Amino acid sequence: MQLVTFIGKKILYLLLLLVAVSFITFTLVSISPIDPVRAYIGADMLIISSEQRAAIEDYWGLNEPMFVQYFHWLASIISGDLGVSLIYRIPVKDIIADRFISSFLLMGIAWVLAGIIGILLGVFAAMKKETWIDRVIRGYCYILLSTPGFWLGLILLMIFAVWLGILPVGLSAPIGDLSYEVSFFDRLYHAILPALTLSIIGIANVCLHTREKLLDVLEQPFIKQARANGLKGLKLFSRHGVRNMILPAISVHFASFGELFGGAILAEQVFSYPGLGQAIVNAGLNGDIPLLLGVVIISACFVFLGNFLADMLYTVVDPRLRQRKGESRL
Repeated sequence: MQLVTFIGKKILYLLLLLVAVSFITFTLVSISPIDPVRAYIGADMLIISSEQRAAIEDYWGLNEPMFVQYFHWLASIISGDLGVSLIYRIPVKDIIADRFISSFLLMGIAWVLAGIIGILLGVFAAMKKETWIDRVIRGYCYILLSTPGFWLGLILLMIFAVWLGILPVGLSAPIGDLSYEVSFFDRLYHAILPALTLSIIGIANVCLHTREKLLDVLEQPFIKQARANGLKGLKLFSRHGVRNMILPAISVHFASFGELFGGAILAEQVFSYPGLGQAIVNAGLNGDIPLLLGVVIISACFVFLGNFLADMLYTVVDPRLRQRKGESRL
């Protein structure tokens, strides 16, 4: 019953979030100087008559007030129709389904690598506090925090694709291959560079938060007692340190879903990687409201899912949270 209530509240929060995000996005695109009619005809220099413009606006409902357009779109979303893209001329759900696989592979690899490497580096830095290892790791993280993602992507592209020639320059599949000819390993091979760019940037936050939390844990009285009993090094960490620092590490890493998606937008532009990030950029620049709103909705669900999984794992990993929730209801 408690789990059902928890999930019900989260679903309600998600619905409110989607309505707020979609309305703000719709408003910003509607008041922008981008002409959706010009985006639809796809030719900057093509001259169209006022009758043709009126016909296009009437077909897409662009001649109606903004609120009416939004509620028509909202009604279509509820019925499962995300609309038709103005620039690609195909249903938005087909575009998202096609590009989601590429983006999910890219962000999945980056997320796993950033989590594993970030937590390991944070543990090493905390266990070797104030040594040269700690200083090197912290300096590395501070440099990463001040490094633009697109600049790092260009450097990696120049080294591994141009100079060494061991990785592809861009795209998510070999040029000229049809979709059914592209294997999983082809997609994985083309995702290495953009995923590496995302993971390197994402390591810093996880590492620094893990280090600080583990240092707090190592100052606790029970740790001092364990050291007095002869525990040290890896044995001390495995018995007492890992259980107390893993929750903050999980929280920070799952909360980084939003930053991960934002970084993916830049990485996909640098590497010409055809994912959701590139789709949302094209939709924003060309006034493709249906596609833009569709990708925004999917990305909001993606970020919400990360926070939801973090909350669920908190409850599973730490029994004290379940006990506190039970006491609060009494």
